[in-house]
Amino acid sequence: MTRAWSRAEIGALGEQLAVEHLGRIGLRVLTRNWRCRYGELDVIAADDATRTVVFVEVKTRTSDQFGGAVQAVTPIKLRRLRRLAGLWLAQDRGGWAAVRIDVIAVRIGRTRTPELTHLEGVG
Repeated sequence: MTRAWSRAEIGALGEQLAVEHLGRIGLRVLTRNWRCRYGELDVIAADDATRTVVFVEVKTRTSDQFGGAVQAVTPIKLRRLRRLAGLWLAQDRGGWAAVRIDVIAVRIGRTRTPELTHLEGVG
């Protein structure tokens, strides 16, 4: 008998799959789960070729019961991500040429292989 995965385990798996994807497309992960008093950024990555810092929101779903993962990133959520990105940038000394917010949606369970959708520059 297989046990059900916890939400935390599902989220961690989705985040790991997202990090592996980012590496495959040439981004370098700077940090994961960056937290401050206002919230958390899932993944912060760098595109060294363009000196772009990329803030990645990872949404993992096992069903479409509450809408797809992409729909979970609402305008309110995007505002919060922009605020958190600003706070991270204020304490970073990277000298970035550009900043981008991406969403990676991971759908687990519908097919044998997890489905991954990467939306660049959502906000």
